[in-house]
Amino acid sequence: MKWLFLPAVLLAAAVLVLLAVGWMLPVAHAATRQATYRVPPDALWKVISDPEGFPAWRSDVTHVERLADRDGRVAWIEVGRNGRIAYEIERSDPPRALVVRIADRNLPFGGAWTYEIWPAAGGSTVTITENGEIYNPIFRVLARYVFGYDSTMTAYLESLRRKVE
Repeated sequence: MKWLFLPAVLLAAAVLVLLAVGWMLPVAHAATRQATYRVPPDALWKVISDPEGFPAWRSDVTHVERLADRDGRVAWIEVGRNGRIAYEIERSDPPRALVVRIADRNLPFGGAWTYEIWPAAGGSTVTITENGEIYNPIFRVLARYVFGYDSTMTAYLESLRRKVE
């Protein structure tokens, strides 16, 4: 029995250290990723502003459930690797800017992605800025030091490249 005591104490100490570090990290963060594609802005806009088409090109989304508009804003639930997450379009300025916000207040994270599309030589550039919040201190540590704040955006931009090019 004594041989179980030391690993249990070490595990508890590790969790306490993770919690302490997580509490010191800010809840809010911002991250930006950018990519250039060989298609015009309208073609990118058509893909990123169509939630019902996401399962066809995003590997992290298995299906989308369209919800009733919320105060005139498009809303949906993405179902996939990250579970069920409700989103809504907060602002839409075709084909240049789109702001999509997580609409579920019961998750351990929240925030919005701002997509900006600009013409570029031979195509378009997309910039995604995540203004996120991570409420769970252990998730904050993992996001900051293990996964990175930009890992989801990087995967998204790669999936978008496969779709449009």
